[in-house]
Amino acid sequence: MAVTLINAPELPEIDVYHQVAIASGTKLVFVAGQVAWDTEPDLAAQVEQCYVNVATALSAAGGSFGDVAKLTCYVVDWTPDKMPDLLAGIARAAEKLGTTAKPPATLIGVAALDVPEHLVEVEATAVL
Repeated sequence: MAVTLINAPELPEIDVYHQVAIASGTKLVFVAGQVAWDTEPDLAAQVEQCYVNVATALSAAGGSFGDVAKLTCYVVDWTPDKMPDLLAGIARAAEKLGTTAKPPATLIGVAALDVPEHLVEVEATAVL
């Protein structure tokens, strides 16, 4: 893999992601925001499908979820009480994809996405 994930000892260690991704590859892959088109309006299910879609896009580029250097997750009407559903979706996707990678991630609350049924959108940058 061209991405090494670490935590700086001086920064808080977060269970859900690493603070730093060190890229040593030569090919950058930018995956457009992925949504869950055929999923019920359930945050956990949509997060899971978004992560699977990111992995599918990376596979088409010759990579895998383990090559992700950075994720950005946009969640409609974000409030902290949605965190358990977000984490459940991430855990289910990790199990389905067979990965333990926890790349740096940014969570951004937004007012809306492209259609009302979409609750979350996930974009990725990977290094191969």
